Amino acid sequence: MLAYAFFTKNNQRRRLVLGLVIVSLYLMSNSYLVMKALNAWESRFVNISEVKKTYDVGILLSGGLILSSTPRQDHAAMGDNGDRVLQTYLLYKSGKIKKVLITGKSNEDFMAIRKGETRLAASLLVDWGIPAEDIVFEEQARNTRENALFSARILKKMFPSGKYMLITSAFHMRRSAGCFEKAGIKTDPFPADFHGGYNEMVLPKLIPDPDAFEYFCSLWHEVVGFIAYKAMGYC
Repeated sequence: MLAYAFFTKNNQRRRLVLGLVIVSLYLMSNSYLVMKALNAWESRFVNISEVKKTYDVGILLSGGLILSSTPRQDHAAMGDNGDRVLQTYLLYKSGKIKKVLITGKSNEDFMAIRKGETRLAASLLVDWGIPAEDIVFEEQARNTRENALFSARILKKMFPSGKYMLITSAFHMRRSAGCFEKAGIKTDPFPADFHGGYNEMVLPKLIPDPDAFEYFCSLWHEVVGFIAYKAMGYC
């Protein structure tokens, strides 16, 4: 819209477009509205105590699990979506899942020295007490669709007719669950890493906030991705 306003020679249209830009930027940086939008989009929160079944496999989607800043790093550092790892650990320790399948491809250089995201996340789980033999890897998937397709091959071969729990960020659950369903894998969701919150419409929440803009960008990316996946028949 800014590009259009810059190039158009129609002053009335320019003012209209600039007005729309100002309104859009305000809405996208309003923490109250952004939190409400996230609450509407994210999956329902689930307490571990509410999980009544025992699942053969908990499927942990990678992507932001571990912050890998250098190949020389000798310890794990949580990434933006690191809560997925913690929730997986808690589910295993509470007896809700028997095995963990971590899916996703990492940087080739890190994978070559076995320091890819999936391996570091697994190492952390092992340090916390999960036996290494209870962790399975899928390390070729580059996106959510491939997470589902490649994991489905492993699950159908190693755990046929099993019960599966899907563990990923709450805002990512719709697209992920849809992809696994398309791949022939029925999962029950366990959302982690909630970005939404609960706030009141008070003056501080109505002032533009750069953090709200960041959350909006993540939400916008996910909504567009979900629509694109739907259009392609991936989920």
